[in-house]
Amino acid sequence: MSLTDEASHSLVGVIKMPDQAQSPVRAIVKRVIGASAALLLAVLIVYLDREGYRDVNGDGVSLLDSFYYATVSLSTTGYGDITPASSSARLVNVLVITPLRVLFLIVLVGTTLEVLTERSRQALRIQKWRRVVRDHVVVVGYGTKGRSAVAALLGDGVEPGSIVVVDTVQESLDAASAIGLVTVHGSGTRNDVLRVAGAARARAIVVAPNRDDTAVLVTLTARELAPKAQIVASVRERENEHLLKQSGADSVVVSSETAGRLLGMATATPSVVAMVEDLLTPDAGLAIAERDVEASEIGGSPRHLSDIVLGVVRGKTLYRVDAPEADAIEPGDRLLYVKKVTPPGGE
Repeated sequence: MSLTDEASHSLVGVIKMPDQAQSPVRAIVKRVIGASAALLLAVLIVYLDREGYRDVNGDGVSLLDSFYYATVSLSTTGYGDITPASSSARLVNVLVITPLRVLFLIVLVGTTLEVLTERSRQALRIQKWRRVVRDHVVVVGYGTKGRSAVAALLGDGVEPGSIVVVDTVQESLDAASAIGLVTVHGSGTRNDVLRVAGAARARAIVVAPNRDDTAVLVTLTARELAPKAQIVASVRERENEHLLKQSGADSVVVSSETAGRLLGMATATPSVVAMVEDLLTPDAGLAIAERDVEASEIGGSPRHLSDIVLGVVRGKTLYRVDAPEADAIEPGDRLLYVKKVTPPGGE
């Protein structure tokens, strides 16, 4: 049976929805404080009405005896050596001590109850998410390249909840979940795993595994599921670039060559490398962006605009700003330009 045939309860261990979970230490401290408060209240009630209690020793009920009775009563141990004898003490036990005993047990077993209910809660959230998810971004592989791709997406204003990370390494998935991303545990080469990630309704799929052969298989699978999605793939070696394009990738980034060119440039013109790094960093300085043309810009030259235009995107074709096809802006064009990014909290 494939993953897509499984019920939402069966996918709890596969899909993980992001949570704003509180610190485990804080949760434990809150439970300890709650249990201690219930215990102290019981001790106070018993001590104030100590004349209504009978101790088998016959020497009365002290403060220590009150602590002892409250502890064994709330934990439901009940040795019977200290018992309520008067009518008022028995009435207080019925109306106050018993509810405190229930509260005390709920607080103590709160962690167990939370674990039991968390699975059902996750199942409901997964079911709702699978029903409404669309136009999201699927990132296959959350290694160095995948993390950088996600950082760029977040820097461009993409909501964390609309990014789905697919990986087989649990540590990577935990890191993705910690920043609010939806995660799917499994191999991106499997059709059912990508279906669970909603690849068929994604607007873009980023293929960033560590191996070139894996990238080819993921791209083939993704293109079969999502014929209209924008697929961007990373490959280590230039000789494998054509395999990615033949497999259905719209864009291919050769990581080894790109890094090598930057290394070579840095030896002679380090300032150029610094500028490229600035352009590739989406949250500060300058960044490369794309926008729709305005009505007033149609018919004009992109070189005469106030923005620094690098190219014109017409359909699925990019024309450099100095190309003859980019001399005049047409309706439906998009402009690739350099924009100034204001960092958070900046002016």
